Amino acid sequence: MAAGDFSNVEIEIRQQIDRWVASLEAEANHVSAKRDAALGLRSLTRKSSLNREYIATKGAIPAIVSVLRDSTDPETKKHAVTLLLNLSIHPNVKDEIMAAGALDPIVQVLKYGDCEARANAAAALFSLSTKTTTNKALIGSSTDAIPALVKLLTEGTTRGKKDAASAIFDLAICHENKAIAVRAGVIPPLVDLLLDEKQGIVDEALATLAILATHVEGQAEIGRVGALPLLIDIISESSPQNKENAAAILLELCCSDPNNTYMSAKLGVCGPLGELCSTGTSKARRKARKLLDLQRHAQHRHGHFGARSF
Repeated sequence: MAAGDFSNVEIEIRQQIDRWVASLEAEANHVSAKRDAALGLRSLTRKSSLNREYIATKGAIPAIVSVLRDSTDPETKKHAVTLLLNLSIHPNVKDEIMAAGALDPIVQVLKYGDCEARANAAAALFSLSTKTTTNKALIGSSTDAIPALVKLLTEGTTRGKKDAASAIFDLAICHENKAIAVRAGVIPPLVDLLLDEKQGIVDEALATLAILATHVEGQAEIGRVGALPLLIDIISESSPQNKENAAAILLELCCSDPNNTYMSAKLGVCGPLGELCSTGTSKARRKARKLLDLQRHAQHRHGHFGARSF
C-alpha cells in the first residue's frame, strides 16, 4: 500500500471515529444508532493500538461510560464494556476510565449481562487493576465487584471463570481485598477448579489460592474445605510452577496450624517434598525444605500430637 493511500485510509478511519463518538454523545440518538456506534468503535479498538489511542484522545471515554451507565439495551452495554476493556490496554487510559465513573456500570454488566458481557466485564476489571495499587483498592472497595467476580467464578463459562480468577488474583495483591474475597466465598470454587482439569483453569486457581493463603482468613478457609490432599497431589505431579504454588499454600497452612503439619504427614507428604527439594524451582525447593523442617519438629513432638484428637 502506498504512503498516500495509507494516509487516506487513516483519515477515513479517524473521520468515522469522530462520527461514532458524536453519535454516542448525542442524547437524542436512537438506541440502534448508539449500539452501532459502540460496536463500530469496539471493532476498531480490537484492530489497532493507533485507533485505541485516537479514540481516547478524542475524549470519548466519558461518552462511552455514559452509554454504559444509561443504556437499557443489553447489546449496547456489552459493546460499551468491551470497548472500555480494549481501551484500558493502554496504561495511560486506565485512570481516565476509572475517573469517568466506569466502575459501577462495569460491575452492573458483570452481574447482569450475558455470558460474553460478564466475561468482558471481568476482563475489564482485571485490566483496570493491573499495575495500579489505587485501582485495586477502589475496585475492592466497591460493594459488589469482588462478590460478582466470585459468582462468575462459580457459574460462568470457562472463559468467564478464567477472567474472574485472573481479576481476583490481581485484586488480592491488595491485602485488604484478600479478606473481602474469602468472605465472598471464593475459596470453594477455586478448590473445585483444581479438581476439574477439563476447564483448563488449574494454574489460575492455584495461583489465586496461593496469594489468598497469605491471609489468616484464607488459611482457615482453605483448611476447612479439605484441600490438603489436593495440594499434596499437585506437589507430587504437576507443572513446576503449580508445584511451587502448592508448596507455598501448604507452607502457609502448616505454619498457621500444627494440625495441618500432622495431617499432611499422615497423607504422605514427606516423599513428594523430598523429591521437590531436588527437582523443583528454587522457590519450591526452599519451601519444601521449610516444610520438611516443620515435619521433623512435629515428629519430635509426636507424643504431643498423639494425645490430641483430630
